[in-house]
Amino acid sequence: MTLVVTGGIGSGKSLVCSMFADKGIPVYDSDSRTKSLYDSVPGLPARISSALGADVTTPGGLLDRRRLADVIFSDPARLAVLESIVHPEVKKDFLKWRESFSGTAVPFVIMESAIILEKPVFRDIMDKVLVVDAPFGLRLERAMGRDNADAATVRRRMESQKLLNGISDGIVPAEIDFLIVNDGDIDSLSLKVDRLFMKLVGTTGNQENSDMFNR
Repeated sequence: MTLVVTGGIGSGKSLVCSMFADKGIPVYDSDSRTKSLYDSVPGLPARISSALGADVTTPGGLLDRRRLADVIFSDPARLAVLESIVHPEVKKDFLKWRESFSGTAVPFVIMESAIILEKPVFRDIMDKVLVVDAPFGLRLERAMGRDNADAATVRRRMESQKLLNGISDGIVPAEIDFLIVNDGDIDSLSLKVDRLFMKLVGTTGNQENSDMFNR
């Protein structure tokens, strides 16, 4: 089974994933894996350059990430082109990674991604979806402290996550199975993760609590 873990900036989704990892659950970090694919998939930088109509490679043929960022910045059409090339490679990599746990004692695996709910290409790999959320102001405060950034900079980044911001406002899409509200201390978050873990491995029946729902 694949549990997708997602959440907006400052929600604490990576912390939740680390708590699951401490319980022996493998976690596929989409961000870091995508960055590694740029360098490991043969010909990928050249394919990206060709599709974008701009050279985004280094003299050695690797991806020039700064140049790529300049090309797609504020250009949704070019970003969509990039995603149409990269996301299938990420999906292929994830499926191969997940298959490596087939036949083991691992009860489920996690795919951590901030954007997955908005990308249909990944829909058929999502067995269950967990959203980690917190009030908008608290997420803003956390992100500012974590990134040493001013409020305006963080707000601009947060504004791009419209679907996840909507969840903070109480608009919960139907495809979400579990919601953990991370608005307390680490101990309270750990307790919520423990409850969900036990639910997922079938040891607690259908026990509910006010901080987590499942459909």
